[in-house]
Amino acid sequence: MEIAPSDCPFPGCLFCVMKEDNPTKRRAGIIKFFKDLPLQDEDGQVLPISGLWNTAMAHPNDPEFIELGIFECMAALIWKGLKNRRWLSRDQNIYIPYYAAHIIGSYTMNLEEFAVSAVNALVIPPLVELLRGRLTWVEQRVAVRALGHLATYASTFPAVSNHEEVLELSIQLALSSLEIVYSHFYKSVDRRPRYHCDLLTRGMGGTEMESRKAEEWASQLQCWSLQLINCFAFKPEFLPDICKPEFVMKLPGMWGGLVNENSPAGIGLLRTICHHKLGRGTVVNCPGILEALRNIARSSDDWQYMAIECLIWLLKDPSTCHKVIDIAAPALIDLAEIAKLGDHLRLGDSIVELLQESLQTCHSISNHVKEEIQELVISRQRLKWEKNMSKEDLHIKQAAALVVKLEGNSLFSSGKIAEAASKYSEALALCPMRSKKERVVLYSNRAQCHLLLQQPMAAISDTTRALCLHKPFNGHAKSLWRRAQAHDMLGLGKESLLDAILFINECSQSKDTELSLRQNRVPDYATKLLKKQMRFTWLFREAAMKHGGVYSEHFDGDAQDDEADSDWETASESDLGDDRRESEF
Repeated sequence: MEIAPSDCPFPGCLFCVMKEDNPTKRRAGIIKFFKDLPLQDEDGQVLPISGLWNTAMAHPNDPEFIELGIFECMAALIWKGLKNRRWLSRDQNIYIPYYAAHIIGSYTMNLEEFAVSAVNALVIPPLVELLRGRLTWVEQRVAVRALGHLATYASTFPAVSNHEEVLELSIQLALSSLEIVYSHFYKSVDRRPRYHCDLLTRGMGGTEMESRKAEEWASQLQCWSLQLINCFAFKPEFLPDICKPEFVMKLPGMWGGLVNENSPAGIGLLRTICHHKLGRGTVVNCPGILEALRNIARSSDDWQYMAIECLIWLLKDPSTCHKVIDIAAPALIDLAEIAKLGDHLRLGDSIVELLQESLQTCHSISNHVKEEIQELVISRQRLKWEKNMSKEDLHIKQAAALVVKLEGNSLFSSGKIAEAASKYSEALALCPMRSKKERVVLYSNRAQCHLLLQQPMAAISDTTRALCLHKPFNGHAKSLWRRAQAHDMLGLGKESLLDAILFINECSQSKDTELSLRQNRVPDYATKLLKKQMRFTWLFREAAMKHGGVYSEHFDGDAQDDEADSDWETASESDLGDDRRESEF
């Protein structure tokens, strides 16, 4: 059978085979190509492999190559690269194991039947060898991606878990991936492997683009490792290996960064762990992890609901409730006005019901937290009472709240911050519960007072309440900015950064002339905070400081920006006057 035209220098090559019009000949040619490719030593093999990679990325659900032996071919090529270093170093063969593992991962990410075919083709053993680090971190990245897809399906998970080292390797990779990429690639600008640079940028960028892509890939390496671990975490028999304090306590800090914000990362794994009693027992005994969950729950993180779920599971468990109630309850109280978060309907009502139950079942609640829960219950009763009030009586309450609020504004303008905060509290007690817009402003104004009184936790509490009441949820620009400052005061860089970004996004869409970005320019005070927090949350920051990178020196110098701090405070003070227009009843 003559598959290739006479002018083709590579008879039987994939591109010639794919041009064959006769379906039977085309099928036979592809089967032969997949069988012969791992046995060939000629140069130029990377070209058809990269073509297959493009096809797998563009059409991952197309069964044609699956049925004709692509998985067997890719597994054989990975083994060849691992066992024959002379072949690997020739021509551009160094790229082939990476492409082969990537092709396996692409074809197994959507359809379980393809994953079954991959397992039957024995792709797991060579992928595990790549996961060990037999080549480099670049191949580890695509290996953990492919194994994560195979572990997702019930029918193929056992084949992955039978390799006992996979879980431990994934845990170690999640812990060390950022340092590996930083020390082996990022910091060594003059010694970066050429093929790494080409894969990162597709040959289209210089050093700066390589560095940016390396940060993105490092984040993916960590997040995909966590995704693979998460598949194991659903099985109780693997929890003892996962729920080790030295690992679990680091999970809140594994967040993917801005370069990989779509991954639930560490908080996603924590959520799975908290579904199990053993996991909950580990979480409550890890120093700082409850505070981290509380902070994520009261932030603009896309995975905020996962942190809330973790706190709810810990509160529901009688064996952990007493250890978490004083930390979890204040955060959940602030979130009690959420009507809907993602797919969670009546989330606020569920929180209130749980906190009421905790009053009865948990006997180690501090008096302060007990009072806060009781106040929350009373506020819900107020809402019911107000439904039976006449419109005239409601208008009287609104008018009274407005008078007191204006008194607070006057006190604030006079520099009497503590007295102003008290007036806003008084106004909140008067303001009808259903007057949500007015309550948003009162909470936000009181939060500004807390900021100036150096009370960041109180400011976070009030701004969170304002953002929960606001429609859309997390859409009140001034509260976002104030919470960004409060988070900054507590050294919570990630939370501050996310609030600041959302603040800028809200301003760009605002109809308020005081808030809208003039000439599409981000305010200087917001730019300064963004730059500070982006340095603070830089993915490689810890690795750079550990390895003596120049970045840590820049960070130490830039972090102490007193002028920026004063600018942020001044900008916030001027906001209160704007609230007067916003707060008209």
